[in-house]
Amino acid sequence: MKNLESMNMDFEEKISKAVTDLRYLLNRGYRKKGALKFVSDRYLLNIHERNYLARKVFSREAALSRQNKILDISRVKDENVFVDGYNVLITVESICTGYPSLVRCDDGFLRDINAVFGKYKINDTTKTALTQIMLILKYYNPRFVKFLYDSPVSQSGELSKITRNILKASDVSGDAVTSKNVDSELISLSKDIGGIVATSDSAVIDKIQRVIDIPCEILKKMR
Repeated sequence: MKNLESMNMDFEEKISKAVTDLRYLLNRGYRKKGALKFVSDRYLLNIHERNYLARKVFSREAALSRQNKILDISRVKDENVFVDGYNVLITVESICTGYPSLVRCDDGFLRDINAVFGKYKINDTTKTALTQIMLILKYYNPRFVKFLYDSPVSQSGELSKITRNILKASDVSGDAVTSKNVDSELISLSKDIGGIVATSDSAVIDKIQRVIDIPCEILKKMR
């Protein structure tokens, strides 16, 4: 029977090979969905390992394109900031609880691999995480901050209310609302009103020009 150290080495080797293979396929133009399934099946990856690959690995072209859009958070001064609510909050909550599920991805963004988005529930860490978000935004003095939460997710209305209260308590000018299509609204707001989007959602990043990674900035300040 293998000891724990040997099992950990086998796991790390398996994941490392899977990452290399997926990058290889993506850099040669294969669609991510099919390439991810092929690699995951080849290495018999479980759901958590598949989530890790899905969130971490991108083609060189996609990674460089997104990296070039990331702004230092100091650039939010006097700007409108549109926050992908669940996306940012869930990752910051992971930071507040010890961040075992966080990964720095090929495109430079910090992501949570737990995939709890659709099942998110308000919890003991929610207000702490929101306060951390407000503190870092307040420090860099944006003009206005708008949080958008996906309305199909349970408790999104209550979460918007909590966020508005913390915005007010933190003396940050802003609002929090629910939306049927947060991704689409973030893209539209960034183009029509002008401002900076806070998200790590690759589908959104690919359609905007300026983005900040709030969780990454918070983690840097905590270390």
